[in-house]
Amino acid sequence: MQKRNADTVDIPSRHGSDMARSRRIARSVRRTVRGDPEPTPERWQALGQALMHGDPLMDNVVAWLHDDTTPSARREKRALLQTAIARGMDTVPGAPPALQSLCDHVRERPAWVDDDLLEHGARVCRRTGQPGLNALRDVALMLGYQAAGINQTLIATGSLERGAQRRLAETTAWWIDCTSAGGMARSGAGFKNTLQVRLIHALIRRNVQNKPDWRTDIWGIPVNRADMLATQLGFSVIFLLGTRVLGVPLSKADGQAVMHLWRYIGWLMGVAECWLPQDEQDGRRLLYHVLLSQAPPDASSAQLGKALMNEPLDRPYPDFAWLRGQYIRARHVSITRLFVDRQGMRDLGLPDWVLPWYPAMRAPATLAYHAGARFLPGGRKRAERAGRQAQIDQLQALFGDRVPAIHRPALG
Repeated sequence: MQKRNADTVDIPSRHGSDMARSRRIARSVRRTVRGDPEPTPERWQALGQALMHGDPLMDNVVAWLHDDTTPSARREKRALLQTAIARGMDTVPGAPPALQSLCDHVRERPAWVDDDLLEHGARVCRRTGQPGLNALRDVALMLGYQAAGINQTLIATGSLERGAQRRLAETTAWWIDCTSAGGMARSGAGFKNTLQVRLIHALIRRNVQNKPDWRTDIWGIPVNRADMLATQLGFSVIFLLGTRVLGVPLSKADGQAVMHLWRYIGWLMGVAECWLPQDEQDGRRLLYHVLLSQAPPDASSAQLGKALMNEPLDRPYPDFAWLRGQYIRARHVSITRLFVDRQGMRDLGLPDWVLPWYPAMRAPATLAYHAGARFLPGGRKRAERAGRQAQIDQLQALFGDRVPAIHRPALG
């Protein structure tokens, strides 16, 4: 591997800043990669440079939104953008070049997109039920907090103080939209809300990068290409690894379909196509490279980890609130412990003496349930419906009666 040179242009100092700790964090992923998992010098250089690149198409749209000083002009432009996202470019004749370029790009889907695979991947995600959400929350999200570089954007936007429950609920709602039947069609809620996420990322990039205390030489640009890729790999590669360990049997074809779904979602979010993995093995190798690049845990890791750990204590339970909150918190921490060593638990501000009791207890029953569904007539469809209902119930448990209307997904 090429070592980072202090004189290298456009590579922030966070890139590979503590290889010993990064290798410790990434070692479980390394074991799943066939062949030599180490990045080539060219891949390592490109990954470092990706920290300095964002999403030019949406960044140009945001610049257009802000090139007028009057609030009324900005509101009119925002309304035009929202119309294009919701209904397509045909409804906004005479659109400015920046908006036209974005919509033209989104409309011309890559030739590799396969609608049957998109629907297959969405069905798999629905079928995973509660274990799938646990893999996202307790594995992908919690492990992601070990990356101090990504956390810096949350610090700069003030998101550390806004509550883990709201962040978790909004992310869960978006994921449910994306994995609903037809969710990634042009008229689907997942498609539209993915573009909204892309817009939010561009707004954050503009606002945070202009802050006087943002250190581009250390962190790169906010919500950069490498960090967006890390998020995409969390929803695909880590989701598949975690869900299987938690007892849901997924075939190679199931894994390929989920990877295909999130490859398209990643492309729609603005991740450069050259970085999107084509299959699960490619994704695991790329995840290993990304983990090596990330800055190691710091105080923000513990702050975010503790907030996510304590999130169940604030849910709107109908009864026995204290007892249920304590039990659910312990359940989530035990799942994280299965995937994180003692040092990692301490880095995240979590108790390191916890044992993975919940997955040890539940995984065999989950495996038996899904194995039975595979062989019974109509079993997979019933598992898919039951799994999606469990996911919607989880969303409602997070939001209570405050679920936004656009995040009330259909059961299909």
